Amino acid sequence: MTSSQHPIGTGFTAASTAEEVIAGIDLTGKNVIVTGGHQGLGREATRVLRSAGAAVTVAARDPERAAANLTGIDGVEIAQLDLLDPASIDAFVASYLESGRPLHILINSAGIMAGPLVRDARGYESNFATNHLGPFQLTTGLLPALRAAGAAGGARVVNVSSGAQRITGIRFDDPHFTNGDYHGHVAYGQSKAANVLFAVELDRRWAADGIRGYAVHPGIILGTALAPARGVGEQAPVTFSEEELRAQGLIDAEGRPVIDPDRGLKTLAQGASTMVFAATSPQLAGIGGVYLKDNDITPVDPTPLDAVIDGPPPTDVAPHSIDPEAARRLWELSERLLAA
Repeated sequence: MTSSQHPIGTGFTAASTAEEVIAGIDLTGKNVIVTGGHQGLGREATRVLRSAGAAVTVAARDPERAAANLTGIDGVEIAQLDLLDPASIDAFVASYLESGRPLHILINSAGIMAGPLVRDARGYESNFATNHLGPFQLTTGLLPALRAAGAAGGARVVNVSSGAQRITGIRFDDPHFTNGDYHGHVAYGQSKAANVLFAVELDRRWAADGIRGYAVHPGIILGTALAPARGVGEQAPVTFSEEELRAQGLIDAEGRPVIDPDRGLKTLAQGASTMVFAATSPQLAGIGGVYLKDNDITPVDPTPLDAVIDGPPPTDVAPHSIDPEAARRLWELSERLLAA
């Protein structure tokens, strides 16, 4: 277990916004990639990072849609990227590396959530493939650009995880649910645990090159467009009835989103703050391989979390999500799956 996994008292809170945590930080001359940076939390992160002077590239499956969503945010580069398509990832990586630019910040924000069992063209379960294997292939492919930035002051990789990492560790014997025991939220939880473990092992392997890894829980934010996969490369909005949302305490009697940051129920500006904090805060200098929420590193909480969640769940990091041996095994498994 990483010895750095404990709060450091940053002075920020669950209610802090992305603009507040980046105040006074100048990102002029810094290159940033945000996957899914055209909608929801990714768009807010893109907006705030761009306002601080960063050169931001948004990687999106549908560049035309991304361009429309980014209207009003000037100077953002948009490139095509489908995390379920290895060829698309390779093309994106090749294009970026050919540009010769160092990469100072990579935010792996794009993802899907739960849904029915869907497999990609390789037969891999879609939550694991989209939320972990795609970002793993992208990040390792971009290593030369990250290393170039690391040598000149540091690079950071931020994986957007979730409190769902507490549901399960990695099913090393059957990560793709071939045994008929598929449950959408278990699959999602596995992929979110993978996000954390990836950050842990990335930091162990690459910290000496000036590259640090982080995983973050942004909170529970309605309207982020997080979606389950319906087919290879296809998504549709996650839909819950008003009764379900009300029963979980996510909307009030009038159907309005409940905003209660201390319970993890946040606005987009509050939800994107921990992503931006992990990507830019000088308070994390010399620290990596950790999981954050509410703009600070969380303590470790071994309390089990069931796949059926009633209301806002506990979201501190589970021991299985930062286990160094599991992190090494996942990295090796990921390399084998991508080479298959």
